[in-house]
Amino acid sequence: MGWFKRLKEGITTSTKEKKETPEGLWYKCTKCKKIATMQEHAANSYVCVNCGHHERISSEQYFDIIFDDGAFTELQEGLIGGDPLNFVDTKPYKDRITESRKKTGLNDAMRAAFGKVHEQDLVVCCMDFNFIGGSMGSVVGEKISRSIDFCLKTKTPLLIISKSGGARMMEAAFSLMQMAKTSAKLSLMAKEKLAYISLLTDPTTGGVTASFAMLGDVNIAEPQSLIGFAGPRIVKETIGKDLPKGFQTAEFVLEHGFLDKIVVRTELKTFLANFLTALKN
Repeated sequence: MGWFKRLKEGITTSTKEKKETPEGLWYKCTKCKKIATMQEHAANSYVCVNCGHHERISSEQYFDIIFDDGAFTELQEGLIGGDPLNFVDTKPYKDRITESRKKTGLNDAMRAAFGKVHEQDLVVCCMDFNFIGGSMGSVVGEKISRSIDFCLKTKTPLLIISKSGGARMMEAAFSLMQMAKTSAKLSLMAKEKLAYISLLTDPTTGGVTASFAMLGDVNIAEPQSLIGFAGPRIVKETIGKDLPKGFQTAEFVLEHGFLDKIVVRTELKTFLANFLTALKN
């Protein structure tokens, strides 16, 4: 029970037991600012129930959405990169990696998993933007390469979910080599007539866009995702002209022929299941 007393300055109240709203109970949309319960938000695949804004989510959340009962086997779980150049910018690269691992609980910016989608086998490689901006280093390229080897061995289709700021500058040429490496590996998938689906999410930029993200047998994207090579500011400064409205959004990219379809996240699993079924038939 609380109590109150009147003072000359006015009325003050104090409560012996301070009641607070538990953290993580509510979700406030970063776009429309409307509030919903986290339970409702999660049930809608982390898409705002009011405006349809697709919140950035982790590989764990994508796996839960895509795989039957959220069940999967992780591939190359223990793969960890090094610091081949002893690179230092505002801090040593080794320290940056260590901090990112502690902060995110991830070994690097990509996880790979094998599971079933409506009882059909699928390998999913998913990038995590929280790990150094989803940048593509040697571990990301190696995980994709080994996942493709697994697909070739088991005759399994592949889905790569891109969410990246591009190549990881701290690894310089080692990072850039992953563009050629992953592209070459994907050509082996094509030779074996194994499907590769590329899902571009917000943002997909830089060397990732310039390599595996745009090489899918079908390229799909989430609504309003930023998709491009260089950022809008750099492009504008380079060409010296104002950019068209909606430049580098998924809708703009679709209109200009670089995407096959925009898929709402709540419909992603159904789309994948139908696509895999169509391939079998």
